[in-house]
Amino acid sequence: MSKNAKIAAGGVAAGLVLLIWLPWWAALLVILGVPAAAYLALDPSQRSRLRRVSRKELGR
Repeated sequence: MSKNAKIAAGGVAAGLVLLIWLPWWAALLVILGVPAAAYLALDPSQRSRLRRVSRKELGR
């Protein structure tokens, strides 16, 4: 199992646990808010580097 697959599986598991313990709207807020906050915490140069790598992986 690759590193990205392990991260994705952990995210799915965490999302399911949140859906059980929290109301659906609070779980959705956490699931969408944490990655958005992490992205906004990056420097502008890091954001552009992340976008460039993402585009390259998509084959653009």
